[in-house]
Amino acid sequence: MRLHTKITLGFLAMLGLLLGIGFYAYATLGRLDRANRAVLQENFYSVQLGQGMLQALDGLAANPADAPALGRLRTLLAREASNVTEPGERVLVDSLTLVLASYPGAAPATTQAQLRRLTHRMVALNVAALTRKNGQAMHAAAQAKSYLLLFSVLSALVGLMLVGSVPQAAVGGLRKLAASLDHATRTNFAATVPIESTDEVGSVTAAFNRLLVHVQDIRSHSLADVVTERNRTSGLVHTLDEPVFLLDPSRRIIVANPAACTLLGLSESKILSRPATELAQKNPVFAQLLAPALLPVGQRPAGPQPLAVVGADEVTAHYQLSVHEAVAFNEARDQMEAVGTVLALRNVSAFRQLDQTKSDFLATVSHELKTPLSSINFNLKLLHNPLVGDLNAEQQEIVATIKEETQRLLRLVGELLTVARLDVGQGIALAPRPLAVADLVAAAATPLQLQLRARHLTLDTQLPADLPAIRADHEKTAWVLLNLLVNAVRYSPEQGHIELSAAPTPDQRAVRVQVQDHGPGIAPEYQQRIFERFAQGPAPSPDSLADAPGTGLGLSISREFITSQGGELGVESTVGAGSTFYFTLPVA
Repeated sequence: MRLHTKITLGFLAMLGLLLGIGFYAYATLGRLDRANRAVLQENFYSVQLGQGMLQALDGLAANPADAPALGRLRTLLAREASNVTEPGERVLVDSLTLVLASYPGAAPATTQAQLRRLTHRMVALNVAALTRKNGQAMHAAAQAKSYLLLFSVLSALVGLMLVGSVPQAAVGGLRKLAASLDHATRTNFAATVPIESTDEVGSVTAAFNRLLVHVQDIRSHSLADVVTERNRTSGLVHTLDEPVFLLDPSRRIIVANPAACTLLGLSESKILSRPATELAQKNPVFAQLLAPALLPVGQRPAGPQPLAVVGADEVTAHYQLSVHEAVAFNEARDQMEAVGTVLALRNVSAFRQLDQTKSDFLATVSHELKTPLSSINFNLKLLHNPLVGDLNAEQQEIVATIKEETQRLLRLVGELLTVARLDVGQGIALAPRPLAVADLVAAAATPLQLQLRARHLTLDTQLPADLPAIRADHEKTAWVLLNLLVNAVRYSPEQGHIELSAAPTPDQRAVRVQVQDHGPGIAPEYQQRIFERFAQGPAPSPDSLADAPGTGLGLSISREFITSQGGELGVESTVGAGSTFYFTLPVA
């Protein structure tokens, strides 16, 4: 028998039992309801009429000539005559009618006594009928209760039999099939499951056997494709002359090309399949590589990170380390999945050597230029001395122009020397000390007054009275602030205003100093480039200092000065709404 037939028959049997019990309960309740209605309509109504007649007789006993009481007595008797239901009740009603017809007669009291006696007999007759019928109803209810209990017990037994047999019939075959499938998948996909029945389970077993054969074929082809793809990828990685490592999601090394093995000084067998943390404990070079990969993705440094490795020949090789989380699309699950972490290194030693050569050349040229420029500047001062001789207006204008250009060249040479010192790793000589922000602002704003007056600009300074002191180098920090103010003057429209303010950061650990102008603003693609060396921002507005371009080094050097003191230099700008340059320095 098929599972569908077994389950259908079981449900039909349960449904038949429920319908039988329900129909019997409905019929029994209907019969009891009809019996109760008959009792109320026949006997109980006659008892109520008899009590009303007795009350009317009480009224006549007080006043034999009471017309309302007599009329009510006749009405109630007429209603009783139309509700005769018990044997002997008709004789009593006829007797009451005859006696009442002769009322009051010669002896009203005697007639009333006769009427009262007959009425009591009528009431007693209906009360006896009520008692008899109530007993019959109680007997019928007890009998129905017994039958219902019997049917319920039988239904429960049948239901338990069905509950024990139907689900077992439904899942028994499936359990055997599941055990067979588990055995097949744990041993060999080519092993088929034996078919033990002809029901739905047997059909599923046959279909699964066909599926196993198909899966085995696909598995063989897929395995061949995977091996081919792995060999192709492995060959590609091993031909790279740059070190590459691949870690699986559990931080185990699964790929290391020959260049990577050479970098670590280990054979491939000593690297592959080892936990990355275990190898890092024994190999300092790999520990340097692994450190960024162990950080959460959101906390990793942006872009490639420099890495210096000292070889066995005491020659330092310079690399750029890139850490990527490799993801791939899983067609079987229709989703992107993490493959692992890629550590890729790029050898930039040659570029580092070229950069060092450039820095040396820059430093040499800067030193060579500084001496003649200083001499030219000194001779220009002598030309302005009246003791040397008077100059006409045109000559003074020419000398002033030469002096301005010489000063600009001297500033450029000074900035180039600073850049050269930074490039060769000399660092910045700092003398940090507690410094009031008001003193810093005064030192930077005083040299700016001539430029402000020349362009009719207003400098609004907002410094809270309780602003804490910062720890910074006075000279270099004042140079940074002055550089930001000069840029604000350069890009501000004439007769505008510049806002200089300072306030503690939300964590109260640093103070943020910012300079806000109302110039043309900086587009988002320029906001990081302007901090690079020799980078120029967008052109100033027509009414700004368009004829006084910068060198492109001020912001780069300023960022070096601030970051070396533990602070941050940045910009917030919207095109057409001005720019806000800011820097933060720690509280003293």
